[in-house]
Amino acid sequence: MDGRKRADIRPGLHVSIVLKKDQQTGRLTEGIVRDILTKSPTHPHGIKVRLQSGEVGRVKEVLA
Repeated sequence: MDGRKRADIRPGLHVSIVLKKDQQTGRLTEGIVRDILTKSPTHPHGIKVRLQSGEVGRVKEVLA
């Protein structure tokens, strides 16, 4: 599942995100969702979330 639909994302999910500083390289960071920051139902680049670690980025993949 990709991270473009807000309905697919909820706190507690294990996800891969791309941080702002890593957008050029596409390097992914894994973590657990703490907050959903995007208000719209969809976003073409991924829903923006805050991880429990405090890092903020756009969801690229929802992990099992």
